[in-house]
Amino acid sequence: MSDATMPLEALHEEVQSPALLILEDGRIFRGTSYGAEGTTLGEAVFTTGMTGYQETLTDPSYARQLIVQTAPHIGNTGINAADNESSRIWAAGYVVRDAARRPSNWRSEGTLDEELIRQGVVGIQGVDTRAITRHLRERGAMKAGIFSGTDALRPEPELIAAVLAQPSMTGARLAEEVSVDRPYVVEPSEHGWVGEPIFTIVALDLGMKGMTPARFAERGVRMHVLPADTSFEDAQALNPDGVFISNGPGDPATADRQVAFLRSFLADGVPYFGICFGNQILGRALGFGTYKLRYGHRGMNQPVMDRTTGKVEITSQNHGFAVDAPLEGTTSAPEERFGRVFVSHISLNDQVVEGLSCLDIPAFSVQYHPEAAAGPHDAAYLFDRFIKLMDSYRGAAARTETAQNDTKGNK
Repeated sequence: MSDATMPLEALHEEVQSPALLILEDGRIFRGTSYGAEGTTLGEAVFTTGMTGYQETLTDPSYARQLIVQTAPHIGNTGINAADNESSRIWAAGYVVRDAARRPSNWRSEGTLDEELIRQGVVGIQGVDTRAITRHLRERGAMKAGIFSGTDALRPEPELIAAVLAQPSMTGARLAEEVSVDRPYVVEPSEHGWVGEPIFTIVALDLGMKGMTPARFAERGVRMHVLPADTSFEDAQALNPDGVFISNGPGDPATADRQVAFLRSFLADGVPYFGICFGNQILGRALGFGTYKLRYGHRGMNQPVMDRTTGKVEITSQNHGFAVDAPLEGTTSAPEERFGRVFVSHISLNDQVVEGLSCLDIPAFSVQYHPEAAAGPHDAAYLFDRFIKLMDSYRGAAARTETAQNDTKGNK
């Protein structure tokens, strides 16, 4: 008997395996299994997006995290290959309140439940995600585990011990785990651009979403996507007009290699743009510290003020760490050779640094996601800002070369 003809009473009688969400402070939420059955461990975080759950799940920045979806109804539009931000689901686990029994959308190619099972992602449904979110807001993001099926029947002290034994997100080095294995090139022609590329950039992939190179390609920019451990020398050999560092998971305090990579390019005067992890890398390259936020910023409704224009943007965010830089005025970078810097963007919720802009070198970054596929798109102008920055420095370099040639000719 199909779902369409099965009596409602019979549907409710379908037996689902028990599941538990256990937090490191001992709080337990009881529900039923969703997706694959078994055990998964990670950091419990919540995201406030009301749409775009597929982009969220396939965002590499969620590696080793259990996503609590605050929107109550999940899975109603199904899944499709076009909306994936990477080649797989990176979230360690998924926590939802009301999982859709069947999708209803003309673009759907399958159900979310089936996809979670196919990729072995353990989840839980039927829990009060509002209560979980309030708990995480009060206590902070924390270690957690989802246990379903027969694993949920194990003694609770044993399950709590497993949660506590896992490593913390503080000190986690994850970018190399989610990065590409080998370089590849995204050409503007692949995304509708007609004509030759106007610029070529190198992009260090620390967990980059697929929409990022697409946004550059739409504007005529060729992107060389490079693994997270690429050396400065190998990237420099590509003779880029600009450098980009992507979003990604883990603790920026562990990213010494990427910080050294960026410092070499900044010292050479190559224009730079960073997103999310790329903002934290710029902060560290300039000599600032980073720190872990209590529960992070995750969702599509985060208000940010651009201090250069006074405009407020509604942004998509996904980060648990932030840059520790002075909020007021212009300051000299602790790494003095890079000159002056100021905090260009701030969060209107909690005054966290959301962007950095350098005054003496061509570099800026933001903590949020202007490429957000599911929206909002308030910050898409940042790609154009980077193109203008590269154009101005190409022009300055050409004028310098002309002046040098004229000087040689006069001699």
